[in-house]
Amino acid sequence: MDTGLLLLRLLAGLLIAGHGVQKVSSHLGGRGLAGGAREFRADGFRGGTLTALAAGGGQIGSGALLAAGLLTPLAATGAIGVMTVAVTVKWHNGLWVQNDGYEYPLVLIGTAAALAATGPGAWSLDRALGLTPYPLWWTALVLAAGVGSGLLTRLVLHRAPTPASAPAPAAAPRASAP
Repeated sequence: MDTGLLLLRLLAGLLIAGHGVQKVSSHLGGRGLAGGAREFRADGFRGGTLTALAAGGGQIGSGALLAAGLLTPLAATGAIGVMTVAVTVKWHNGLWVQNDGYEYPLVLIGTAAALAATGPGAWSLDRALGLTPYPLWWTALVLAAGVGSGLLTRLVLHRAPTPASAPAPAAAPRASAP
């Protein structure tokens, strides 16, 4: 079981952290901080650079903590938060990733929640520092805080459509002359 948890933590944590690196730099195929800012603006978020830094930093930090098995509930909360924002961005595309859907962020949310529920395993910094086991009720707190912070981020930072980008109202039907 501990080997499986280690593999799961490393895979999910390093992928989340790598995705954050892409948001703020040109490493790992990223478009640099300017590209990350453009991406957030294109997705309708305020703040561009600050938003890219916050998202990238959140992904790097939560991913690194998950991979290391350190402060696992906090790491899972951060990962769930940033991936919840990703779900809200991709929601209109449906579930499946081939349509730019939210399948992948949902898998990462589930993985982070599972790690919060099981704990990081024996080969983790949490275990080495004597921080485990975490009580199971933390899982509900992690999910609520992660999803809640992601939805709050979306609510606060997402712009309403501008009149130029909003769909035009339908014209009222004209009465025909007798």
